[in-house]
Amino acid sequence: MILLDTHVLLWLDRDDPNLGPQARAAISQAWGDGEVAVSAISFWEAALLHQRGRITLPCPVVDWRRDWLAAGLQELALDGSTALLGAELRDFHADPADRFITATALRHSAWLLTADRLILDWPGTLQRTAAQA
Repeated sequence: MILLDTHVLLWLDRDDPNLGPQARAAISQAWGDGEVAVSAISFWEAALLHQRGRITLPCPVVDWRRDWLAAGLQELALDGSTALLGAELRDFHADPADRFITATALRHSAWLLTADRLILDWPGTLQRTAAQA
């Protein structure tokens, strides 16, 4: 399974050229198998970014989420065990959303697709791939 970081979902939504060709190919292949997901926290993060005017979504966030889920994107819940795993990440930066997303990837043995250098360089055992490749 591939877990998309929030910015990767936004890049995919906009067909942003920051999303590299290898990442696009991996998403396309996994999509056909129903193996592309986001943490539920990514929808929360996108909603906050939209409310603060940092991004513009093509429709209300509730509809945007519904459309992605209807298209086959899997949403992985943030439960208590995952939240606590996020709190236990050693040598990880403080951003709570990044902690929850990383914990979700670890809990589901998913490959995290991200361009976040702090996550890519983290020394933990996370399976991850650079989204710009």
